[in-house]
Amino acid sequence: MSVDSPRTIVLLRHAKADWPAVADHERPLAERGRTDASVAGRRLADAGVAPDLVLCSTAARTRETWKLAAHEMPERPRTVYEERLYEASLGDLLALLNETPEDIGTLLVVGHNPGVHALSDALAGSAEADALARMNRGGFPTAAFAVITFSGSWKSVEHGVGRLTDYWVPHEA
Repeated sequence: MSVDSPRTIVLLRHAKADWPAVADHERPLAERGRTDASVAGRRLADAGVAPDLVLCSTAARTRETWKLAAHEMPERPRTVYEERLYEASLGDLLALLNETPEDIGTLLVVGHNPGVHALSDALAGSAEADALARMNRGGFPTAAFAVITFSGSWKSVEHGVGRLTDYWVPHEA
């Protein structure tokens, strides 16, 4: 894959978490979250999203979200559980994207807000239809995902480089 090849970044926020008396990092999904994670996985599969690599936060709710979403996909991609995704800032997330190997065409990141929303907004220099307006109006709810395309090297990922081609929310009215 050349450095000028088209690439896709899928940003998936973890599904709805429960609030038991455990450390934040260990919070599991709520029942609605388990349902929404599976629906998000089906929606990604139906849209033809086939990640070459998944970076998933080490938090329990992100790992559970990805496990349920991945179960809905035709093939399970290579997954790396990345500690730096937990509580990552926009700068941290951009640095992680810049580290992506050049042979990766589609990268799926399972993370947390506010970072996932900030990254989606920062990368989307343009958008199809009303996707950007919907994302900015509604925030980035649990189990939502954004699909951003760009051409170039992963090392060149920066503000405004991409096009928001899809934005999906599980309970959008």
